[in-house]
Amino acid sequence: MSKIIYCVFLKKYAEGLDAPCYPGSLGKYIYEHVSKDAWMKWKNKQIILINENKLNMMNISDRAILEREMQFFLFGKDFRYKNY
Repeated sequence: MSKIIYCVFLKKYAEGLDAPCYPGSLGKYIYEHVSKDAWMKWKNKQIILINENKLNMMNISDRAILEREMQFFLFGKDFRYKNY
């Protein structure tokens, strides 16, 4: 049985993720507030961002850029993440 959460991206109740898909407390926040559908939309956007901007996931600064873009995409530009 899948869990139903209120997705902050879709702004409606939807099926939640099966397991945390991102590390740390931000991952816990995503797990509790982002639906499967929204996460798939982010993964598609992530591929585009990595390819168009030639981001290297071995580079810490590129990973930080991608994390910031993920937060903007999923939660909006006014989202300020604090330890959850």
